[in-house]
Amino acid sequence: MPGRTYHLKPRGIHRGAALTLVFASVLATAAATGSLPREGGTGTEIKARAVSSTVGSVDREEIAEAVADAEADGKSGADAAEEVVSRSGDRWGAVYDEREYEELEQALDGTYTGVGISARRSARGEVTVTAVKPGGPADRAGVREGDLLRTVDGRPVERRPVAEVVALLRGDRTKAAEGSSVILGLSRGGHSWTTTLRRARLSTDPVSVRRLGPAPSSAVLIKVAAFTKGAGTAVREAVDEVPGEAGILLDLRANAGGLVTEAVTASSAFLDGGLVATYDVHGEQRALYAEPGGDTERPVVVLVDGGTMSAAELLTGALQDRGRAVTVGSRTFGKGSVQMPSKLPGGSVAELTVGHYRTPAGRSVEGSGITPDVGAGPEAQQRGETVLSGIGGGS
Repeated sequence: MPGRTYHLKPRGIHRGAALTLVFASVLATAAATGSLPREGGTGTEIKARAVSSTVGSVDREEIAEAVADAEADGKSGADAAEEVVSRSGDRWGAVYDEREYEELEQALDGTYTGVGISARRSARGEVTVTAVKPGGPADRAGVREGDLLRTVDGRPVERRPVAEVVALLRGDRTKAAEGSSVILGLSRGGHSWTTTLRRARLSTDPVSVRRLGPAPSSAVLIKVAAFTKGAGTAVREAVDEVPGEAGILLDLRANAGGLVTEAVTASSAFLDGGLVATYDVHGEQRALYAEPGGDTERPVVVLVDGGTMSAAELLTGALQDRGRAVTVGSRTFGKGSVQMPSKLPGGSVAELTVGHYRTPAGRSVEGSGITPDVGAGPEAQQRGETVLSGIGGGS
């Protein structure tokens, strides 16, 4: 399934990046990465739970044997599996313990265990709260947008890598369960305080909609933070509710991907059936198709950037290749591989690359990304609105 960027030791930096992506709902609104045979199966239901006998260039039996040998010697089977995967040279290869894999499944289903804050790091190294989930633990404790996060369980977070902050907020294996407590040190203005929160099972809000002007014909911005469960249907419903002939800005910036089934469903909002992407699994060619009946007339501009990944790139490529949208922004990330899970002794799971997907025109996304039709940086939304107005989509 294309997209789980979850490298474990000795690849700690990559693992940290993956934690940031997959569990971004702790510090950001998106909570998933791309995948294709969990995102890739038959072409209709692409959230497969199948276990393959071979993964990537490594045979499952080879990994299982390494796990068994390690455990017989009293060592960690997961570490042994990680070493085999690391030696494979697979850029996206990953090994998860049982708990990590369960959490990834939950994240893709649109839920996570956390305190309900979104945050970013400033140039000065401060972690600033950018949003608080209504009704979540942080909201109930009085945490507000603009507050500075200073410590987690007494540990300073200033200048720590974001992945470490995420790990502290989530807690270790014994502390990350729903109902477990975490102590946050915060400041607001000249006031500093600590508050104890209990982690809760929260749902993500992957799709948001807002009108860009007061007039009925004003363009509508549909922001998709991640393709978690239900996101595709939410996009279709949002498109159905756009008034008249108003244009749509489909914002896929910083969208790390998710379930390809959801991206295909989203594509069906703009296409009247037809090819969305092709992909291969162990050399077997497969195809993904949009459902018929989408809106093929309404002007659409897709906003992308270097954080647009995997399933989000698949959707972007489909709309671009089929002439359905003008893409605006900067080159996308370039994550177009297919991973498949394989269960190992002891309950851990290995995922290695088994193929790659291509856009309807046959373009490979892996490593190269998608170049937008109109280049733009931080001003991408403004540029997108201008483009949309020019093609008759309102202002």
